[in-house]
Order: sequence, then structure tokens, then C-alpha cells
Amino acid sequence: MQRMRILLQQRDTGLYFGDINAWCADPSDAMDFVSSTKAIEFCSVNNLDAVQVVLKFEDEKYEIVLPDVAERRCRGHRPSRMA
Repeated sequence: MQRMRILLQQRDTGLYFGDINAWCADPSDAMDFVSSTKAIEFCSVNNLDAVQVVLKFEDEKYEIVLPDVAERRCRGHRPSRMA
């Protein structure tokens, strides 16, 4: 089973969240969140904007970027539900 890390990344710089006021270039030094929901909640509580959630896998050639999720949640928007 391949391990996945859940990270926050600044969209403009590409730096990863390491700690409050500490961003790092190396994803291995970044804070790993328990879930994407926790990462988004952290963004909201700490007023982080212009960030995206990155799902990073052990095999460095694979990652999933969720570009707008954190920003929408930080601004209080929720996805609309389909009827």
C-alpha cells in the first residue's frame, strides 16, 4: 500500500506549509495533515489564503492538487448540492 501525505502549498511560490510562518521548499519537511478536511479547517482557522491542498504519494511522480478547495472553505463557501 502506498502512503499518501496531505499538505498545504502556496499557489504563488510552490512552498509547502511547515509551521506557522514557516514555509519550506521540500515537501518532506512539510506538515502532514490527518485528512484533507483537517487541512482545510486549519486553513480557515489560521486565515491562510492562496493555498491549495496537495495529496502527495511516496512515488514522487504522483500527486493530486485540489487548487480551489482550501480557498473556498476559508472564505466560507460550500459546494452546492445537486438535486
